[in-house]
Amino acid sequence: MRPLNQKQTIKRILRQLKGYTFYIILSVLMAVITVAGSLLVPIFFGDAINYMVEGATDWKHIFYYFAVIGVSIAFTCVSQWLLNIINNKITYSVTQDIRREAFEHIQKLPLKYLDAHPYGDLVSRNVADVDQFADGLLMGFTQFFTGILTIVSTLVMMFVLNWIIALAVFVLTPLSLFIAKFVSTKTYKLFRKNSQIRGEQTAFIDEMVGNLKVVQAFSHEDENSEKFDEINERLTKASQDATFFSSLPNPTTRFVNALVYAAVALAGALTIIFPTSLPFTFNVGKLSTLLSYANQYTKPFNEITGVITELQNAIACAGRIYELIDQPLQVPDAPNAEVLEKAEGSVDFRDVCFSYSEDRKLIENFNISVKAGQHIAIVGPTGCGKTTLINLLMRFYDVDEGAVCVDGKDIRDVTRHSLRKNYGMVLQDTWLKNGTIKQNIMLGKPDATDEEVIEAAKNAHAHKFIMQLENGYDTYITEDGGNLSQGQKQLLCITRIMLSLPPMLILDEATSSIDTRTEMQIQQAFAVMMKGRTCFIVAHRLSTVKNADLIIVMKDGKIIEQGRHEELLELGGFYNKLYNSQFAV
Repeated sequence: MRPLNQKQTIKRILRQLKGYTFYIILSVLMAVITVAGSLLVPIFFGDAINYMVEGATDWKHIFYYFAVIGVSIAFTCVSQWLLNIINNKITYSVTQDIRREAFEHIQKLPLKYLDAHPYGDLVSRNVADVDQFADGLLMGFTQFFTGILTIVSTLVMMFVLNWIIALAVFVLTPLSLFIAKFVSTKTYKLFRKNSQIRGEQTAFIDEMVGNLKVVQAFSHEDENSEKFDEINERLTKASQDATFFSSLPNPTTRFVNALVYAAVALAGALTIIFPTSLPFTFNVGKLSTLLSYANQYTKPFNEITGVITELQNAIACAGRIYELIDQPLQVPDAPNAEVLEKAEGSVDFRDVCFSYSEDRKLIENFNISVKAGQHIAIVGPTGCGKTTLINLLMRFYDVDEGAVCVDGKDIRDVTRHSLRKNYGMVLQDTWLKNGTIKQNIMLGKPDATDEEVIEAAKNAHAHKFIMQLENGYDTYITEDGGNLSQGQKQLLCITRIMLSLPPMLILDEATSSIDTRTEMQIQQAFAVMMKGRTCFIVAHRLSTVKNADLIIVMKDGKIIEQGRHEELLELGGFYNKLYNSQFAV
């Protein structure tokens, strides 16, 4: 998918803002009131100056002017405060919507996309990029609208006071606009590159921290430091380039502002000193008002150019977020998809063909028929397609050709949720979430009672170590399991299945991290749990699958042998060699 360009991204942002039209109207209204209040103050100051220049010493009248000025300033401050509240409401509501949309989208993305992209980059898009977008959007609402209104309104007021001086100011304006245009076209690409490298760096850090034990075990710290330095160097250069071009507007617009102010002051002073035949009077008070307007007129140019820089960064980050949101979702459930109630457990692979990439075939013309309640062991060398079969059973991936059927129904004709609810999975790689031991066990059955949880833990031989923890079942653990050993984490995952007991089970190296004595106990528990249930057992240790009803031997994505343990040994083929190799001295 091609990246969104700047124009496309802006259109998407505007569409996102449509839901907050009411607040945007309020924001514009508050901006108008704020600008109007700031325009009144110079007029009252000018009148007060003229009153005093004319020789008047009526302090009561002078205090009246200052009272009106004070009220105007207070009114402006209140409207500015309300403007900031409204703008914060719009900005953080929009970013909340984007984060929710991105997070929900990630959960519906096909595994093919997630497997091909670093997790750290996805995290960076949903966290850092959204934060950058929020900063730019807030600055845009806070300063951009009021800046535009200030420029237009002060220019109008200057034309009213002295159209000749106002015309001179207007002629100098395009210089600031040219600078803003130059910056906006240059910095967008730089900020986009900066955001991409930041995502790469986040992904690398996430990978290294998550696998720090492996890094240290292989003494790979120096190589990782070199890799990090290389990424960090690129990020530094990209940040410096973006910062350099984004910093150009401030000094240049300030120089233009100084020119404008000096031009107004000089022209106004000469007009007062050398009166002309202008059809309007011009005095010190009006010059004071005009100078104040000139300052108000030029100030937003400096702010807006800074805002444009932030907006470029925000648009670049928003583009990365929308690219993630635009990624095609997994194939949705068919419109007439059925809900698979409690399945009987028969499973058929019918002429199944599947590959992760078109140029590399994996499974071709795969056929097996599993009766309800049978225990099927899947064995073979690494990369033969064992885990791929599990992915197809759970419909994490869809077959390219053929069909996978449960109870005679093509699994593409039933809802994913109901299909997966009928499976219980224990994988080699454990997954625990932030929460208590009990909450982790109850993932598969949220309405389970405490007694059911304890009984499942006892059946899984996890109760003993759980009770040895500081708070027992209420012990809080982090997503990586805290201080639990790998075997204990796997026991918790097994306990989940013991608790929910679905009609079909998938055990992918379920006891790989458990000691031999505990494994024997678990196998006894599995025997009770698996009774009457269809089971798919992926195993490297062939001693654990000797009692399976059917052993499927796979190689290069194809079934090369199948049968019971004794039958396969008698064949003297690949399984026989594989089995004997595990006991060779």
